[in-house]
Amino acid sequence: MKVFVTKTIAPEAVAFMKEAGVEVTEWKERRELEPEELIGHCMNHNALLYAGHGKLDRRFLDTCNHLKVIALHSVGFDNVDVKAATDLQIPVGNTPGVLSAATAETAFLLMMAVSRKAFYMHRRILNGEWGFSEPMDNLGISLQGKTLGIFGLGKIGMELARQATAVYNMKIIYHNRRHNEEAEHTYGAAYVSFDELLAQSDVLSVHAALTPETKNTFNTQAFRKMKPGSIFINAARGGIHQEDDLIAALNDGLIWGAGLDVTNPEPMKADNPLLKMPTVAILPHIGSATVETRTAMAMIAARNIVAGLKNEPLPHPVNPEVYS
Repeated sequence: MKVFVTKTIAPEAVAFMKEAGVEVTEWKERRELEPEELIGHCMNHNALLYAGHGKLDRRFLDTCNHLKVIALHSVGFDNVDVKAATDLQIPVGNTPGVLSAATAETAFLLMMAVSRKAFYMHRRILNGEWGFSEPMDNLGISLQGKTLGIFGLGKIGMELARQATAVYNMKIIYHNRRHNEEAEHTYGAAYVSFDELLAQSDVLSVHAALTPETKNTFNTQAFRKMKPGSIFINAARGGIHQEDDLIAALNDGLIWGAGLDVTNPEPMKADNPLLKMPTVAILPHIGSATVETRTAMAMIAARNIVAGLKNEPLPHPVNPEVYS
């Protein structure tokens, strides 16, 4: 039993697979594999533990249809043609339930950084601009008692709601496909329509999955309906917002600021105008980047690999229909 791992992962996960009798090959070069390289390596292995951002499309899956299991080192699986994998009877696993706290912390960090222009003010120090200032120069805005709107109130949104109510006594509103009764009971969250979410939120934080329905949801039409003094946060998937429209909305004063842990496209180019805006904070997709979270993700992926190679159901499949 041989697994190809596309990046260096937590050693605990590698040890777990080896103890289960799996031969592990890790890609050690600090670059993404080209599609043909990935195919070449997979042809000599029975399983793939994938920690990349490239597409695992139908062509890849048709070519590597011998794979007994694909384990993603991520919660999201929008880069995988799941239907093709299912057609080929390849179980695909992900890592749900372990990064809620870390991702919510990142959204909270962005919310705070944007509200106080923290990244911009830090750049001013680096540029030698910490000197004379007027009392009304470069002021931020307070989050105390403001309204936090959450688009996609699941586990991550719940954790953000907990933090926001505890620290800033924020009012929580949300828009989901269905009501979240736990959030309503625990945090007094109010379900609202999408247009109401846009109109009422002082901070609007995105925590939905990227699907055909959510792609480019936050575009010019949406930004026009938001408060001029509001903050847009996206720590979910960059494809949920239209980046050119976001830049225009900030330049035109449709919204006050933005905090992004994900960009569209990703990675962001160094000359992107968002990086120089005073009320914008950008992070390089570090939502799950803690030792604890990345280790837990690797362990779940490893368990998916071992189960798949033993012809057992994956603990966390994204296409459980392969078993029926």
